[in-house]
Amino acid sequence: MKISKALVFDIKRFAVHDGHGIRTTVFFKGCPLRCVWCQNPEGLSAQRQPLYFQKSCIHCRRCEQYAREGQMIYQNDRPYFHKDFDNFDNLVKYCPTGAIRYDSEYYDIEELLIKIKQDEVFFREEGGVTFSGGEPFMQGDFLIELLKRCHEEGIHTAIETSLYAPLDFIKQALPYLDLIYADLKIYDEKKHQQYTGVSSHLIKDNIKYILESQYQDKVIIRTPLIPSMSATDDNITAIAQFLIKTYPEVKYELLNYNPLASSKYDLVELEYGLPTNLKMFDQQQMQHFYDLVYQTGLKNLIIE
Repeated sequence: MKISKALVFDIKRFAVHDGHGIRTTVFFKGCPLRCVWCQNPEGLSAQRQPLYFQKSCIHCRRCEQYAREGQMIYQNDRPYFHKDFDNFDNLVKYCPTGAIRYDSEYYDIEELLIKIKQDEVFFREEGGVTFSGGEPFMQGDFLIELLKRCHEEGIHTAIETSLYAPLDFIKQALPYLDLIYADLKIYDEKKHQQYTGVSSHLIKDNIKYILESQYQDKVIIRTPLIPSMSATDDNITAIAQFLIKTYPEVKYELLNYNPLASSKYDLVELEYGLPTNLKMFDQQQMQHFYDLVYQTGLKNLIIE
C-alpha cells in the first residue's frame, strides 16, 4: 500500500554539508537504530510527538484545562506528556504562545516538491535535494515515489542512510539516486548490537550489494568517529578491509565526532548516551585514523 504522506521533522535550506553544492535537506522521521550517540534524537520515533518550549511558556495552564484524561500531567510548573497518545492537536491548538508544538509535519508528494523547488535556482553545480533522517527508507514507499518525481524534474538527489532497510526498497530507489551516503558505523557484530541496537548483517549485505552493482560509483561509505566505540584502530581497519575486498575504488569518509548533539536531548526528554565532556578529535588524531585506512590499501579516502 502506497503511503500518501510522509512525516518530516525538518527541512534545512541552503545546506552545504549534505552533498555537493547548495542543497535542501529533508529529514524523514523514524529510525530503526538506537545509536547511543545519535545526532538527531528528534528523528528517532516514527510517531508525531509534542514538544515543550519552556521559554515560550507563560504558565497559563490552558494545556491542563484542555487535556484529555491521562494525556498529560502538569508538575514542576510545566506539562509532561504521555506520548503513547497518538493525537495532541488539542494541546497544540489551545496553547496561546506556541510553547507546545509538534516535532514534525505531514507532507504529501506535491507539498514536499514545492518546498524542495523553492531553492531550485541554487541547485546548479551539483546542488539538489538530500533525503536524511532518521532513516529515509523507513518511509520507503513515499521516498521512492518522491525520488521518481525529483528525477522527472531534473533535481539532483542524494540520500543519507544507515542501509538498515529491505533490499527491495533499495533496489527501487537506486536508479533515481545520484549520490548515496551510507553509514558503516561498527564492523563487529556484537559491538554493533550493543551500541546501535540492531544487527550489522543487513547493513553489510546491502553495502555489498550496492558496491557490486552498476551504482557502485555513486556511493560514499561513512564512519562516524565515536570515542571508544567506532573510533578504534580495530574497527577502522576492519571496515576498510571489508570495503577494499568488496570494491577497492569505493569512496570512504571518516566523520569527526560532533559533541553538540547532546544539547537536543532535553527537548525530546531523552538521555544522551555519552559523557558530555567528550571533544572532537584533533588533526593528529584524525591523521592516525587516515593512516590506518591507507595501510589497508584503500585509496579513495575523503578528507575534509
